Amino acid sequence: MDGRHDTDHKDADANTAPVTVRSTVVVPLVLADGRTVESTIYSFDGLRDGKEHFAVRLGNASRPDPLVRLHSECVTGDVFGSARCDCGPQLQEALRRVHEEGGYVLYLRQEGRGIGLFAKLDAYRLQDEGHDTYAANALLGHGEDERDYGVAADMLRAIGAERIRLLSNNPDKHCQLSNEGIEIIAQVPTGVFAGKHNRRYLEAKVRRTGHRISLPAATEAGPKKSGA
Repeated sequence: MDGRHDTDHKDADANTAPVTVRSTVVVPLVLADGRTVESTIYSFDGLRDGKEHFAVRLGNASRPDPLVRLHSECVTGDVFGSARCDCGPQLQEALRRVHEEGGYVLYLRQEGRGIGLFAKLDAYRLQDEGHDTYAANALLGHGEDERDYGVAADMLRAIGAERIRLLSNNPDKHCQLSNEGIEIIAQVPTGVFAGKHNRRYLEAKVRRTGHRISLPAATEAGPKKSGA
């Protein structure tokens, strides 16, 4: 990686108050397979960007190496089931796997790789003209990926999860968390959810930002374990 986030927040002002847990609440969740499971949702005070990021604890999260998924908000995929991306299936997979193995899903309010919902929809129009997802963001005057995972590191410290297994195909998440002092003992690949509507999007993630995704030859949707 280019190391652009290596020192952005590592030497934060010593007078800055640490992030703390604001509240916790137990919420039953219905998984994609129909099971209803218990979760605990954590909110926070003092997050560096002031946004309402939250963490969802599932399963035996007290284990010494909880499974952690950083999931960036995607209203179109998570809520409405958009087939242009793989966000919805990834979120459902993460909830299931974290429940079964014990850990946390951190839901980060970083829509559109940090550019916001309306700008993401503008980028969709540019993608329809042939630009890939990263080039479209750049044409709108944004960075290709503006997400800052330092806030996720703050959340993990606040809940006492500083030694984790990271559920992700994205090397930048590993890089940023490591630079923030989170010990990642393993990076666990997610499934691959490829279909005719998101194939170009997934190919761009591999080509432009080094995502560790093994795309199937066919484009039918469905999970497949990605390569390491």
